[in-house]
Amino acid sequence: MQQKKLMTPLGFLVLLSALGGCATVANDPKDPYEEWNRGVQSFNDNLDDYAMKPIAKGYRWITPSFVDQGVTNFFGNIRDIGVTINDLLQCKIEQTGMDGSRFLVNSIAGIGGFVDVASLIDLPKHNEDFDQTMGVWGVPMGPYLVLPFFGPSSPRGVGGLVGDAAMNPISYIDSGIITGSLFALNAADLRADNLDTEKIASEAAVDRYAFFKSAYFQQREYLIHDGNLPEGVDLLDLDEDFNEDNLAPVKPY
Repeated sequence: MQQKKLMTPLGFLVLLSALGGCATVANDPKDPYEEWNRGVQSFNDNLDDYAMKPIAKGYRWITPSFVDQGVTNFFGNIRDIGVTINDLLQCKIEQTGMDGSRFLVNSIAGIGGFVDVASLIDLPKHNEDFDQTMGVWGVPMGPYLVLPFFGPSSPRGVGGLVGDAAMNPISYIDSGIITGSLFALNAADLRADNLDTEKIASEAAVDRYAFFKSAYFQQREYLIHDGNLPEGVDLLDLDEDFNEDNLAPVKPY
């Protein structure tokens, strides 16, 4: 039976932002590089419109749903290696055992991870990355940054990307062609999974830049605290300049 896909990071950002809203902020202390960031986001949006989105639509069109799900499961299984390591670095011992077992079960019984057998035996998938680990260690996030190709981030997020790459076995394949092909397939699969949620983001926000910035900060705080925010802190309060007027009516499909 085909398993439902887990919400991808972009999907999480979109839905969290739709709940929390955002606002156009002048001289935001969390965003001192706004002019640069807006320029990079414009570059990323154009790249997405002319390259990634057409590729994702083509990928979705030619790929049977069960194959698409298998590809998503395969790369998710590989990411579980990094998830397990980050569990351990955050001293989440029980979760370390669960995610390590999840990887072994899916790698063996799930035919290399193409079938998510672990979810059928009550081994749920978790979301841990090195950015979260550094946040748990007390490393400050720093100012908001939009990275070319990667999108919303921060100085700590850049370190997180480096750490996650070091934990990904694909990075160590001794063939640039194979490594590049796998990363390209993963990118196409992720983008295809987010076609619908990205449309919601585009139509729900008056200021697309502020929408994603607010969502990024909220998502990071939510993940670092495993959804258990400190007492007195609410997701809607994380953006001090929240303004519901920045949300536009969502158009019917």
